[in-house]
Amino acid sequence: MSKESSFDIVSKVDLAEVANAINIAMKEIKTRYDFKGSKSDISLEKDELVLISDDEFKLEQLKDVLIGKLIKRGVATKNIQYGKIEPAAGGTVRQRAKLVQGIDKENAKKINTIIKNTGLKVKSQVQDDQIRVSGKSKDDLQKVIAAIREADLPIDVQFVNYR
Repeated sequence: MSKESSFDIVSKVDLAEVANAINIAMKEIKTRYDFKGSKSDISLEKDELVLISDDEFKLEQLKDVLIGKLIKRGVATKNIQYGKIEPAAGGTVRQRAKLVQGIDKENAKKINTIIKNTGLKVKSQVQDDQIRVSGKSKDDLQKVIAAIREADLPIDVQFVNYR
């Protein structure tokens, strides 16, 4: 008999790449004419982005610049959940955006349903914030990966530890 092969489905955001994207976005904002004299800023606090600008319009422009830089750095923007826009000190507005790390129970159920609907002979089990999929056939595991990639999930997933 052949031994079982497996892989893990995870949802992680590379914080180093996020920090790089923030630095590049801030450099662009400092040189842009439409941001001259504005109090715009982006910062990373643990696993949360904090965007500050003069008004909601500039905040949206700030967000667009940041999202462009995140995409160029290969960071999935699906894992960013924006909060409410709130007033901040000095007549500015602030918006917090949480970087989602790991797969929550609701999304784990969706992924398990997708795996079961493939009808392949694989087992899937939820382990904390990731899902381990195992089976005897590597071809079946490849088909599971393809099915999950095709599904429109609300979070970005990666496939690691393929053995």
